Amino acid sequence: MDPNVLHNIGYGMYIISSSKEDLLNGQIANTLFQITSEPVTMAVSINKKNLTHEYIESSKRFSVSVLSEDAPLSFIGKFGFKSGRSEDKFKDTKFIKLDSGCPVVLDNALCYLEAEVINRFDCGTHTLFLGSMTDSKILKTGRPMTYDYYHQVKHGITPESAPTFIKKEAGQIKGVNMQKYRCTVCGYIYDPAIGDPDGGIKPGTRFEDIPDSWVCPVCGAKKIEFVKTA
Repeated sequence: MDPNVLHNIGYGMYIISSSKEDLLNGQIANTLFQITSEPVTMAVSINKKNLTHEYIESSKRFSVSVLSEDAPLSFIGKFGFKSGRSEDKFKDTKFIKLDSGCPVVLDNALCYLEAEVINRFDCGTHTLFLGSMTDSKILKTGRPMTYDYYHQVKHGITPESAPTFIKKEAGQIKGVNMQKYRCTVCGYIYDPAIGDPDGGIKPGTRFEDIPDSWVCPVCGAKKIEFVKTA
């Protein structure tokens, strides 16, 4: 059985947010889809260990911010590789609260929608929340980021808590024959052939030539926390 066939299934890149009383949290998710049109019903898969899962169960609400292709890896890393239990993800992030109290991330978003949970399905490690859309708005025009774009153009990686995580995925980015380095914190691969354009590192820059002040574009780990790939 070849798990790589799963890469041919289409997904998007979204921030799913929710609240618990006065507390807010959000996370990156790619497993979101529309179920029906009348009424508009959405489904999202959330890992049971994630704080956002706890908040959705508490408030029975979740919002979806559709990310644009120009969303930087650092922003995706903030919501995808950081824990809301140890830091406030909404600090220095532009967002609003809807009348229900559910937060909506506006930064790097093309549009948003809110849904009220009407059903839930236990899927083992994850819960599939079914929600009826209660609010929505277009913020700007642009191209929504697909999961394929995130991997092939942004060269992002998938956290182990994601429903689409595939073992041994890290390190499969193609490039010229230059030494690559892996972040020991999140698994991001620095490929000299690609560089880190968002971080000001041009393609063709060897890892050794990157300033010591550079940090992982996904999780913010220091350069010293990278190791050579095999």
